[in-house]
Amino acid sequence: MPDGPRYEDDFYAWTQHQAEVLRTMPVSDNRFDREHVAEEIEDLGKSERDAVRSQIRRIIEHFLKLAYSPAGQPRFDWMETIVAARQELFDKLTPTLRREVEGTLEKLYGDARRRAALGLQRYGEAEAAKRLPGTCPYSWGEICQEDWYPGSIERDPETEAR
Repeated sequence: MPDGPRYEDDFYAWTQHQAEVLRTMPVSDNRFDREHVAEEIEDLGKSERDAVRSQIRRIIEHFLKLAYSPAGQPRFDWMETIVAARQELFDKLTPTLRREVEGTLEKLYGDARRRAALGLQRYGEAEAAKRLPGTCPYSWGEICQEDWYPGSIERDPETEAR
């Protein structure tokens, strides 16, 4: 049994570890393109990481639309998007990736907030876009909790009057 993370337990950590092992192994046959093979293995893990980040951004973006948009009609579409994104997230999430994304949640939130603001503005909801919080109002548990959705935020009459 090799040292390091197991493929079955944490694919992302396994790819990063295997790339490092490959880079440090002695190679007597110069026909083997060790560095490029290591990069390809490493990139497989990075693709998984990027997919996890993308789904978290997608979940947060649609949380914000649910919470801040006054529109009634697209709500079920947004919820359906959240369900699909959570399914994709759970398919790819490993313990190492979970720790990594928990540490970058504010950055991911900022990305999602910009996308949500543009989407709200596109449909004439500039006031809703202005009310989006500057920091992430959602916990990691809420992002991952199946069938949890944020409630609508009550509109501030003073903001609406402006």
